[in-house]
Amino acid sequence: MSEQTKATEQELDQEQTQVEAETVEAQEQQSEQAENVSELSPEEEIAGLYAQLETAKQTIDSQKDSVVRAAAELENVRRRAAQDVEKAHKFALEKFSNELLPVIDNLERAIEFSDKENDTLKPVLEGIDMTIKSFADALAKFGVEAVNPQGEAFNPELHQAMSIQPSNDVSPNTVLAVMQKGYTLNGRLLRPAMVMVSKAAE
Repeated sequence: MSEQTKATEQELDQEQTQVEAETVEAQEQQSEQAENVSELSPEEEIAGLYAQLETAKQTIDSQKDSVVRAAAELENVRRRAAQDVEKAHKFALEKFSNELLPVIDNLERAIEFSDKENDTLKPVLEGIDMTIKSFADALAKFGVEAVNPQGEAFNPELHQAMSIQPSNDVSPNTVLAVMQKGYTLNGRLLRPAMVMVSKAAE
């Protein structure tokens, strides 16, 4: 339980103690007034009872308001605590995932810059490719997804523009090339994709 929740529950206990004390005090006042009732005339007695009733109503209304406000505050604290726990579970792997991304990058570079026409290397490249796929599948199980925006519109929230290239073939602000894939964890950006963006040719 969070410190804020404990503090709120302590405040509720204090308010409940205060309410009980006020109730006891009101009962004592009513007892004292009841002892003096016998000395009053019926009209004075009725007026006094009405005054006591009005005071009791005001006390009850005040206590109800305090209890409702305290209950609402406690519910807000519980909701915030639940949200914090949910976020902690959801993004607990953020640092760990960031450490794994360079491994995938290096495996992909190994395939990209290797001699694919060399028959001797083909079994090795196939093994690396299978490793990359199994790696990506394992990360996807925990909410890590690749951002590979080749041919898409540039999105500054997910992409980082490394260079701008004039082009007549595509509309301006289109991703022409991806230098490095980006990744997200449960929708939160882990690393932006490094891209080359088009602009209108002069």
